[in-house]
Amino acid sequence: MRLDAMYQEIILDHYRNPHHKGLRDPYDAEAHHINPTCGDEVTLRVALTAAGGEVDGSATVADVSYDSMGCSISQASASIMTDLLIGKTVDEGMRVLEEFTELMHSKGQGEPDEDVLEDAVAFAGVSKYPARIKCALLAWMAWKDATVKSLATHEEEAS
Repeated sequence: MRLDAMYQEIILDHYRNPHHKGLRDPYDAEAHHINPTCGDEVTLRVALTAAGGEVDGSATVADVSYDSMGCSISQASASIMTDLLIGKTVDEGMRVLEEFTELMHSKGQGEPDEDVLEDAVAFAGVSKYPARIKCALLAWMAWKDATVKSLATHEEEAS
């Protein structure tokens, strides 16, 4: 099986059988993002668990849930993202986000780190199509926004 075909299968599998889909409580923050180019939408919730009493970069991403509609790329990307981020610290999650963003801007020339991105390497081919990059990044940007909101809320509450 060619690598491209295997990557397509990973994307289609996550599209057909999404992980962590459905908005759940409790959550710390929510973000809603829309891709105006194609109409994809995602509402994403994040719950963080304090490490050592403070919710900061060392906090654990306890849960990420989402509700979305859109193309197979945006749907699969949200599913894979949740698998990658739940259980990691916020700092680790931000590093995964950076790696994925770098892959999406590589124009098909990037060498993704499979140890970091796992199934998200399946989106390497998407980076060749500028119109689809926003689809793949939609949930990731919503996660980043919700996480930043959650950290800010916890910081305000602590002071």
